[in-house]
Amino acid sequence: MSFLSHLECSRCRKTHDADRVQNLCDCGGPLLVRYDLKAVARAVRPADLAGRVSSLWRYREVLPVRDDKNIVTLGEGMTPLFPLPRLGAEIGLPDLWLKDEGLNPTASFKARGAATGVSRALELGIKALAMPTNGNAGGAWASYGARAGMSVTLVMPTDAPAMSVLEATAVGANAYMVRGQITDAGAIVGRSAKAHGWFEAATLKEPYRIEGKKTMGYEIAEQLGWSLPDVILYPTGGGVGIIGIYKALLEMREMGWLPENVRFPKLVAVQAEGCQPIVKAFREGKDVSEKWENASTVAQGIRVPKALGDFLVLQAVRETGGTCVAVSDADTLWGLERISRQEGAFICPEGAALVGAARMLLRDGWLNAGQRVLLLNTGAGIKYPDVMSPKLPVLELNATL
Repeated sequence: MSFLSHLECSRCRKTHDADRVQNLCDCGGPLLVRYDLKAVARAVRPADLAGRVSSLWRYREVLPVRDDKNIVTLGEGMTPLFPLPRLGAEIGLPDLWLKDEGLNPTASFKARGAATGVSRALELGIKALAMPTNGNAGGAWASYGARAGMSVTLVMPTDAPAMSVLEATAVGANAYMVRGQITDAGAIVGRSAKAHGWFEAATLKEPYRIEGKKTMGYEIAEQLGWSLPDVILYPTGGGVGIIGIYKALLEMREMGWLPENVRFPKLVAVQAEGCQPIVKAFREGKDVSEKWENASTVAQGIRVPKALGDFLVLQAVRETGGTCVAVSDADTLWGLERISRQEGAFICPEGAALVGAARMLLRDGWLNAGQRVLLLNTGAGIKYPDVMSPKLPVLELNATL
């Protein structure tokens, strides 16, 4: 069962009824889901998870769906976590690890947020969803919406990855493109949602996407035997993943699921040099970011000029002693080539940016070779066929190699 209690505004702390359809607080702040964690601690311990379903729904007590019949699932979660010894040796981090979200349904971590978001929407009686997307989120929400029998409308930039566009349309989304950024797509959705009776499911404009993504934090702890890495590097666009992982850490600590003396991992928000609003705010000591003009990067999933939850990302980074760093497209492509060839892990450009970031932070002395460093890859490389375009030699029929 779920121990869902209420919703709480992340800005003004006002409480809201979790069993009503909700977007933002009256003050404009994103709403966070709260549970009766003391009751959860009495009801379940980490050892009780053994033998449960191998998906994110194994953490049922701290997920927001009250009735099992409303769970919409494609088997998301419990993605592999494994060491990267060859890559680690090359860049000077011998205890380097990867959690690979590319093996989720819809081939990205967005499946987690879609699973919990669509499930809760179904439970609350929502029939039609609308959202802006850079690609992967749209494909995920369209897929889970189709499974739930919901209408899904998407607006995405004209240069969104072709595979994500194909995915969204294949499962029946009403998809449109705009000559602009995701913020421009969001403005169109915002203007249109009320007129058509759509529920606006944009990043952090509904409370339940975070709940699916926070399960990455639960899984990391469980997969490492209820210990934690020293550092987690995360590609940051809208920032829901890093917000969710920090939320999971706080929940696990309150429930006593982590050892009393455990230190939280330092959370590192990685952005692109061509779109680094959160990095700039961090360096300037600000609590919120400014919109980044003329955003451009090969890693389109982190091309978010202004994140609604930027203040929550900055809070998570600062409270864990982490940092924010921007990576050039050249370093991102270098990271993609090295992790693919050294470890056989063909990851997405957003995840590849973490390789370049780790090398940079080690060179700067922020990381050291004795730390356990976890790279959280958010999607599969095969969804970005235009990023690497090999030109192979063509053989004649009578050729010999």
